[in-house]
Amino acid sequence: MSVSTVYTPVPRSRLATPEQSRYFMMNALLYSRMEAGYPTNHEFFDEDVNVYLAELLVSRIQPDRADGGGSLALRDTELFEASSAAPGDRARYELYRRSADTLLVSLGVFRNARGTRPGAPSRLAPADGLYIGRGKTYYAIASSLATAVARRSNASSAVLGKLSRGFERYLSVLSRLAGEHLGIVRGISDGTIYHLERAADPARTPAGLAEAYDRFLDLYSAYRARPTARGRRDLEEAALTVRGIDPSFAFDVRSLDRITSL
Repeated sequence: MSVSTVYTPVPRSRLATPEQSRYFMMNALLYSRMEAGYPTNHEFFDEDVNVYLAELLVSRIQPDRADGGGSLALRDTELFEASSAAPGDRARYELYRRSADTLLVSLGVFRNARGTRPGAPSRLAPADGLYIGRGKTYYAIASSLATAVARRSNASSAVLGKLSRGFERYLSVLSRLAGEHLGIVRGISDGTIYHLERAADPARTPAGLAEAYDRFLDLYSAYRARPTARGRRDLEEAALTVRGIDPSFAFDVRSLDRITSL
């Protein structure tokens, strides 16, 4: 199931109101949950998570929201040190909650938990799986701190606990929302884009490369939309055809499988 509405940024003078943004995000979120195979309340009650996620996304597109900032690029050691220096449980709660929120949005919407530019050196960067583990842990800690601050279990601790337990499923939902409703799609790679740009210039393109790239891109889009065994084979064959004409071309379908499986 899909919906044709797409979020379109507009000039500041015509920015959507928070209510309009909230409606859009909630509507897109509900559709995305069905499209991703995780409908609301399917395994347990999580309508409260929908409200939390919609508010979180609105906070990222409403520049004047007080809590809209929150991009925390902290390593575990930095977060531990900041938590140790925090004046109390409430400050520690905000620190872990905002850190988990940042990971959820960065990894789920932008597929870039590290916040780096595409192509930036990443030899020392942790794998995405590690960031997922951090997100789950940060939400779990925030949930415990929310209980400590209120001296009892409450709505905030319950929502954060669900986000911790279902972190992967909510990543999948946000990934779907980003591509289908926000128009944010993952690029192929800087190297591939370079070759695509060269393919557009007949004077610099070996015979047959433009057609090979056209077929590769068609199959790439089709496989992303509906991954099948046949589609995977066709995509691999198309990549081999391009590589046969241009040996410097590189594409690994396994990296695409990891994206579509989330």
